[in-house]
Amino acid sequence: MGPRAKAVCSLFILLQVLAEPAENSDFYLPGDYLLGGLFTLHANVKGTVHLSFLQVPQCKKYEMKVLGYNLMQAMRFAVEEINNRSDLLPGVLLGYEIVDVCYISNNVQPVLYFLAREDCSLPIQEDYSHYVPRVLAVIGPDNSESTTTVAHFLSLFLLPQITYSAISDDLRDKQRFPALLRTVAGADHQIEAMVQLLLHFNWNWIIVLVSSDDYGRYNSQLLNDRLATRDICIAFQETLPMPQPDQVVTEWERQRLEAIVGKLQQSSARVVVLFSPDLILHNFFREVLRQNFTGAVWIASESWAIDPVLHNLTELRQTGTFLGVTTQNVPIPGFSEFRIRRTPVRLPEPNRTSLEATCNQECDTCQDTTASFNSILTLSGERVVYNVYSAVYAVAHALHSLLGCTQACSKEVVYPWQLLKEIWKVNFTLLGHNVFFDKQGDVLMPMEVIQWQWDLSQNPFQSIASYYPKLRQLKAIHNISWHTTNNTIPVSMCSKDCHPGQRKKPVGIHSCCFECIDCLPGTFLNRTADEFDCQPCPSYEWSHRNDTSCFKRRLAFLEWHEPSTIFVVMLTILGFLSTLAIMVIFWRHLHTPVVRSAGGPMCFLMLVPLLLAYAMVPMYIGQPTFFSCLWRQTFFTLCFTICISCITVRSFQIVCIFKMARRLPRAYGYWVRCHGPYVFVASFMVLKMVIVAGNVLATTANPTARPDPDDPNIMVLSCNYRRALLFNTSLDLLLSVAGFSFAYMGKELPTNYNEAKFITLCMTFYFTSSVSLCTFMSVYDGVLVTILDLLVTVLNLLGISFGYFGPKCYMVLFYPERNTQVYFSSMIQGYTMGKD
Repeated sequence: MGPRAKAVCSLFILLQVLAEPAENSDFYLPGDYLLGGLFTLHANVKGTVHLSFLQVPQCKKYEMKVLGYNLMQAMRFAVEEINNRSDLLPGVLLGYEIVDVCYISNNVQPVLYFLAREDCSLPIQEDYSHYVPRVLAVIGPDNSESTTTVAHFLSLFLLPQITYSAISDDLRDKQRFPALLRTVAGADHQIEAMVQLLLHFNWNWIIVLVSSDDYGRYNSQLLNDRLATRDICIAFQETLPMPQPDQVVTEWERQRLEAIVGKLQQSSARVVVLFSPDLILHNFFREVLRQNFTGAVWIASESWAIDPVLHNLTELRQTGTFLGVTTQNVPIPGFSEFRIRRTPVRLPEPNRTSLEATCNQECDTCQDTTASFNSILTLSGERVVYNVYSAVYAVAHALHSLLGCTQACSKEVVYPWQLLKEIWKVNFTLLGHNVFFDKQGDVLMPMEVIQWQWDLSQNPFQSIASYYPKLRQLKAIHNISWHTTNNTIPVSMCSKDCHPGQRKKPVGIHSCCFECIDCLPGTFLNRTADEFDCQPCPSYEWSHRNDTSCFKRRLAFLEWHEPSTIFVVMLTILGFLSTLAIMVIFWRHLHTPVVRSAGGPMCFLMLVPLLLAYAMVPMYIGQPTFFSCLWRQTFFTLCFTICISCITVRSFQIVCIFKMARRLPRAYGYWVRCHGPYVFVASFMVLKMVIVAGNVLATTANPTARPDPDDPNIMVLSCNYRRALLFNTSLDLLLSVAGFSFAYMGKELPTNYNEAKFITLCMTFYFTSSVSLCTFMSVYDGVLVTILDLLVTVLNLLGISFGYFGPKCYMVLFYPERNTQVYFSSMIQGYTMGKD
């Protein structure tokens, strides 16, 4: 062949090579082992318009996603950085194959492409243990819906898949997704960070807006479940309309957006939580600006918290304060320069024809659009970028271990399931952060709460707090610039907090909407137990209005220093000394007619119990005890019963002598021979002992405390025998009635024996005072009951001492001439003659 022929042939070959389509090296890099990458470079939020056609959707027709291209560049940067290192996979070149999934529209075709062989065939086999697909691992995609679709395919081959921003907690299920791992914390942590942020600023009245896709529905349900156990209420929740692929606002969408923003204007809630992809929010925020809705705190989910396109809508600063939850910023040296670096177009690899490539590996505007946002991307730092970066490094470290790399690596065939096992084991430090997967397959990187800033010299997404998934704790909230006057924290509460000691009375269906009602005296509010009901104080405690705790009541009882006590004690001393003097007088004049007519030796059976009764008066004074109450309930009443029974039998005996002895001589004789008076007293004494014993067994002798009806701060301590008082005194009342009757029957007896008026006075006073005391005690519980009880008791004792024995002593001391047998006989003879 001549030179001319050779030249023509060479030119023909060159033209044939140039005729091959040029290949964008952003999407493909040859290597010994390939990684697959799935990124959203364009977005079609509908995701369903292509289903009526049989061809794969063309992503470049949709709106370009700056963040998606930024993340793709992170994967390329990581691969090139690893290839330039000598300590990681030495001698091994990593390659990549990247496909645009256009959000959720293009998932199936790329994953089938990755699973196919180099010849684009995917054989049907019984065992795929030794099957080598096109790629060893897949990085992505970004959202949970696409990740779930891809994971169902990849898990069948146990081909490792590491997603960098799909947060759905359903992806933790390793029974369904055994090959899926994540370098991002799950949705549970995002929701927990939001809730803790709301609690920190006391925002308990919020609005929730969600997209109508799986992302919005899932995260809003997760938030509702979390708020069910917290004091945060949702004023209302609305679903944002899904925009058209070309972002043209339809009439129905416009009406829905107007209605939603109008509802925001009318609500008293000023905190809006938004779960939605960023593209759905463009038309919404334009409507917000059109209606001039301001003064809100917008809390962004991770899907749009650091979206530069929305942030570029600078008019949003007028609508309020923008906060968001996103991943931690980890600076990656050299990445900002790499992001905007122009990649030269190179010719296809010799062994890679245009037929082997797949569609959606092109983005004509990506570099120019990214360059226009480079300033904001550089200032905002690398957040989700680090998730992609660490995912590539996790695969590289696993492959390094699997190939047994030291100074060099053995470039042997690697099966996906082998690599998956090694990825689960990786544990390395990358840019100061420890990277390893927990048992759910997640790398629990810290998260940050950011605030949007529009100062061109500052980070547009300024970090204001950090959330640590391992601790489940939000820390270090600082440097927030609020939209309010004087930079005060915005208020978003349906009802202001109640003052201490006020309970909440719900208004409507929301627990956060309530009225504040004062807790009444005797009740208190324990907020940790129940904020809606005031709890009653224990019986020994009390509280004032609006108290948050109870205080011990002051115990009140009859004390020695009180004037009423001193007065009663003086009467008691007078009665005791007088009774002692009466006993001495009666003892010295025991055999005189006056003493014998008063009862003779039986007088001492009355005087000794009277002295004992006077001596037991101190049992009524001072703090009641078990023994003091027991003495008052038993011995004191027994002493009084003896006195009453003696007076009654004495009245009966006098009537018998003068009126019944002649009519019933035998009965009277039997009465005298059998010592009837003493038998009578003893019988009633035994009966009274039975009654007292029954009362003691039926009611406790322990003192009881009751609130003072006049002052609830005081607890009256008294003996608990008021219920048995009437039953305990019933026998004494019967004896007093009997004594009164017999005395009245003897009102015509001789003067020396006529004691009707004295006994009538004593018995009438005892009966009326006892009944009055029982009535008073049944309706009143104060210390006055104890005072009256003691006063009535002492007066009854004095009535017996002076009313019954006083006239006898007066006769003995001042009329000794009447204390002779002759005088008494003349009086009896005169009474007998007068009867005849």
